Amino acid sequence: MPSVAFYTLGCKVNFYDTEAIWQLFKNEGYEQVDFEATADVYLVNTCTVTNTGDKKSRQIIRRAVRRNPNAVIAVTGCYAQTSPAEIMAIPGVDLVIGTQDREKIISFVDQIHADRTPVNAVRNIMKTRQFEELDVPDFSERTRAFLKIQEGCNNFCTFCIIPWSRGLSRSREPQSVIEQAKQLVASGYKEIVLTGIHTGGYGDDMENYRLTDLLWDLDKVDGLERIRISSIEASQIDDTMIDVLKRSSKMCRHLHIPLQAGETSVLKRMRRKYTTEEFAAKLQRIREAMPGVAITTDVIVGFPGETDEMFEEGYKFMEAVGFSEMHVFPYSKRTGTPAARMEDQVDEEVKNERVHKLIDLSEKMQLQYAQQYVGTVLDIIPERDYKGAPGTGLVMGYSDNYLQVVFDGDESLIGKLCRVKITEAGVNENRGQLIRVLDESGLNNFGHPEALRA
Repeated sequence: MPSVAFYTLGCKVNFYDTEAIWQLFKNEGYEQVDFEATADVYLVNTCTVTNTGDKKSRQIIRRAVRRNPNAVIAVTGCYAQTSPAEIMAIPGVDLVIGTQDREKIISFVDQIHADRTPVNAVRNIMKTRQFEELDVPDFSERTRAFLKIQEGCNNFCTFCIIPWSRGLSRSREPQSVIEQAKQLVASGYKEIVLTGIHTGGYGDDMENYRLTDLLWDLDKVDGLERIRISSIEASQIDDTMIDVLKRSSKMCRHLHIPLQAGETSVLKRMRRKYTTEEFAAKLQRIREAMPGVAITTDVIVGFPGETDEMFEEGYKFMEAVGFSEMHVFPYSKRTGTPAARMEDQVDEEVKNERVHKLIDLSEKMQLQYAQQYVGTVLDIIPERDYKGAPGTGLVMGYSDNYLQVVFDGDESLIGKLCRVKITEAGVNENRGQLIRVLDESGLNNFGHPEALRA
């Protein structure tokens, strides 16, 4: 039986793509082995979001070549898309395929096995208008399934290389998304996370169908309890989206809305399409439509030209609007982007100091958000045995508003909808007490738990 080993760098979309490529190999009778083992094929799914991503990708490719010089070494992903020549130049690389045409990967591998001629299969991503259909019917997490609905991005923020590595925004056919959602529900998943490179841009390339239309269609899928959007821009949350958040019982009370900077002049230099005032006003509307919603965000610290005053103003802004968690990144120069060529690059020391300040703020806000729920009852879908103390009769899962909750229970609860009372709040995890397991009879006529919005 031929074997294949995978190594994935970068974002959740890359992990999804690797899973999808594994399905192709699985269907051809391959077995998957550990990347550190000897395999017939090594596939490295690369990242190029930072210069470090490129470097790490090259290190991993060389590691695979050393592991088994006779294996077929295949490289895919964002770095492969933007710099195929650099990768082909690494001795031992047999196949470079970018962020498209991946359904052809097996035939390329077979061809290489036959004639050992290296293949550069990368085409111009900017000409691609079709969404590449690659399904993932199963995940190691039994409770949350990722469903990729969109690829690429049209935004061209000045710090970002992604449009060049993923191409322009293209959406998956609605019918295909719905079918895949039904299959995932049939496999036992109760929660679906809609994901993409610019997920909120779903439908931008379609006539009369938007993300909100898709959400209403998914709302009708029987047996699907929760719909989560992996990330959405503030500008993409319009009246129709507010209406879905308000009325659909399946939408999770959690939105990840990237802010990137809390000061308008910095946002402008980043080519973000909103001011801080507009962002704050949007958050206000979302919270009115969906009380108790958890809003998480991304922030880049030390963007070129960010002065101490701008940072302080940003800090105050973040504190004032309030997030339930912030992912904080120091700005890193990405060769080939406008921001890398800007004057006034911020000193590394200063960046690190600012990063720590914002991480402290994030933890403070995370705790404040969680504390509101002590004594209340939430619905949790346990995902796994509690990692902090395995085998001690504790399970961990997420509430619809993305609180990580640990409570007494055994493996039999995994994937079931559990009613849990929150007893103690923490920064990253909270403690709870199981009240009861909701089986199908615990659902009211509307087909959703009676207190999901309570």
